[in-house]
Amino acid sequence: MRPIPSALQAKLDSGVTTLAQCWIVRRRDGGVLGFTDHDRDLTVAGVVCRAGTGFAASEAAQRFDLSVDGAEISGALADDLLSEADLAAGRYDAATVESWLVDWSEPALHVLTARGTLGEVRREGQAFTAELRGLADRLSQESGRLYTANCGADLGDGRCRVDLAGAAWRGLGVVSAVFGTSTFAASGLEVFAPGLFTAGRLSWHSGANAGTAIEIKQHRAVGGQVRLSLWQAMAEPIAIGDGFWITAGCDKRFATCRDRFGNAANFRGFPQIPGNDFVVSYPVPGTPGNGGGSISGGTVGGDKV
Repeated sequence: MRPIPSALQAKLDSGVTTLAQCWIVRRRDGGVLGFTDHDRDLTVAGVVCRAGTGFAASEAAQRFDLSVDGAEISGALADDLLSEADLAAGRYDAATVESWLVDWSEPALHVLTARGTLGEVRREGQAFTAELRGLADRLSQESGRLYTANCGADLGDGRCRVDLAGAAWRGLGVVSAVFGTSTFAASGLEVFAPGLFTAGRLSWHSGANAGTAIEIKQHRAVGGQVRLSLWQAMAEPIAIGDGFWITAGCDKRFATCRDRFGNAANFRGFPQIPGNDFVVSYPVPGTPGNGGGSISGGTVGGDKV
């Protein structure tokens, strides 16, 4: 049960209340923002909750089992508080959201009613609607080690141990031509083999997107140019002259780990696990050496056998 201050409980019991909703958003980068549906700013738990932001919440669905609680919050985008660029750049991904019930006549009387994380965010013009997921959502997240043919580590992490700071896996590029919202040509990367940066990471250090990063969809060479495609458009348009750091990517196959990175000893997958084709394979009669037959159509670790 939630502890409710006795003074606040007395006001709730009186039937005449002066209540407001407040929301405190805590980003993973340490940023903290507060909002309220009241008509003036309120200070809750040491955070100033701004009024006039258009923030409102839907009804919350809560269950007694382990199903994920759900609710939505909506509000207006403002460059000085919560901007569309910050949302698009992922600065609010998986941010923690606290919902507080506050007596606006005496803000010291408040109670935490819910805590969750931001889920899917939808933007329409200068407004947004964000999904608020309850704590049970963490139980649906993949955790622990999986037995798969592909590697379960991320390139460069403590289990992989590839040093991405090395010159062989990291480059400095500059946008030389733009072909769309997420495809461009780059200079300074000609010495790297095509495909090295596919599934890698690109971090902008100059231009309108400076300070943000994104995963690379494809790295290829076209007509002597190095072309990069991103998985999604950046928050701000990409422009010629924008500079970035880029690091290698990995498709998590054993052959790539062994041949490209020379890191087979740290491969965190199980390449000898039979694939789906092996499960449904069948014996071919009349082939000697296997009891009068052989297995046809099988794969092991993604390779034909």
